[in-house]
Amino acid sequence: MLGIIIQARMGSTRLPGKVLRDISGKPLLAHVLGRLQMLKRPAKIVVATSAASENDIIEDWCLEHGVSCFRGDEADVLDRYFECARSLGMSDIVRLTADNPFTDIDELEKLIDFHEKHGFDYTHAFGQLPIGVGAEIFTFEALTRSHREGKLPHHREHVNEYFTDRPELFKIGRLEVPQAKVAPDLRLTVDTEEDWRRACALAALAGGTWLGTEEAIRLCSSSA
Repeated sequence: MLGIIIQARMGSTRLPGKVLRDISGKPLLAHVLGRLQMLKRPAKIVVATSAASENDIIEDWCLEHGVSCFRGDEADVLDRYFECARSLGMSDIVRLTADNPFTDIDELEKLIDFHEKHGFDYTHAFGQLPIGVGAEIFTFEALTRSHREGKLPHHREHVNEYFTDRPELFKIGRLEVPQAKVAPDLRLTVDTEEDWRRACALAALAGGTWLGTEEAIRLCSSSA
């Protein structure tokens, strides 16, 4: 089963509570989940937060809106992903974060196809799309190995870093994206007040529709 795990927590250092902060009339997390409704293929979508009490509000929001929620380790995000994927029987896992409201669903579809067609352990499209627009996918077997062998603190805090630290152990794919979507220095994630203001402005300009990556790049370029 294909799984999509969205990591979310209230305790952001730079922008506390950002995952439920309002953008154009609904919380950031709702934008992330709303994008995924455009995904054509079936997938189990789960918000993975930590067991810390400050994240009870995330679980409450998920329950209220019919969204699956998993509670796991606060600091060991790799373990949170592993336990979530294991408990739900996921074979391949897309990793998203709750601070990225502009995930490119077309490129996500292509990423999943590319990953499956070539039998990669870990596949991504980073370094090309704007920051916060891309995604990554890995097999449960690769996640299991990372969980078993990745012992350094940054391996536990960042789900993908054992893959990138030890590329010789995994079959890694990198999806090439259209040139019109290449803008690796543009921030379309929400991690600071400036990011949040940019996201609000883009959402307002979109007027209730889902903003495409090319359009977001154009709007940001024209306002620079």
